[in-house]
Amino acid sequence: MNSNLVYIEKELAGSRNELKNHSLYKKLHTLEDVQVFMSLHVFAVWDFMSLLKALQVNLTCVSIPWMPVKNAELARFINEITVAEESDFDAHGVIKSHFEMYLTAMQEVNADPGKMNEFIKVLQANTSVEKALENLEIPNEVKEFVNFTFDTIKTNKSHLIASAFTFGREDVIPDMFINIIEKASLDNNKSYDSFMYYLNRHIELDGDEHGPLSLKMITELCGNDAQKWTEVLETAKKALQLRINLWSSIEQQIINRN
Repeated sequence: MNSNLVYIEKELAGSRNELKNHSLYKKLHTLEDVQVFMSLHVFAVWDFMSLLKALQVNLTCVSIPWMPVKNAELARFINEITVAEESDFDAHGVIKSHFEMYLTAMQEVNADPGKMNEFIKVLQANTSVEKALENLEIPNEVKEFVNFTFDTIKTNKSHLIASAFTFGREDVIPDMFINIIEKASLDNNKSYDSFMYYLNRHIELDGDEHGPLSLKMITELCGNDAQKWTEVLETAKKALQLRINLWSSIEQQIINRN
């Protein structure tokens, strides 16, 4: 592994362990607990697609006339992830985005999609993400998580977007989702089938394919530029801390409801 990646992984180890061992996972005892979790986690599911699309815009050609890109290998990687995230097969063989799969899973457990639906409706009226979040009655930690995503995208720096994408998502999602499956008290209730499929699908994709390729993408984008590697680490630390804050906020919402 690239020496810069080794250093970053070492620097992030504490935050990753905190996330991996977060007490939220053991708070998911009842259907109602899962409903609370999903109604807020859905915002992280949604904003992931904008990180991916920002990378697709920067690393592939999505404009007309088409022009060859600098790195065809990175373009292929991003396009492959986009296909999987935007048009994957669900448990029944129906093609859906992972966001739509998550909404289906929410419907099965009767999780309230109201805040997300309200958010999407406001965005469709050409309101900015920041403004739409400002008026939405959801925990501040959820707003901060999503705002960080879009602040990172606004930099238009591919290595920063890739850092949030890789270290804040692809590299940690398998551990997080494995812990939900192993530590949460989710029985064999059929209501969880779509949720479990979503979790297992991400463990499979991110652990076996996307995660390792994301690390390669970081290496390609940073090269020997020490400043870029420093910025990648700063972004990664912030992304992980905001995920920890998000998990703690959701945990508190579950505690408050109980």
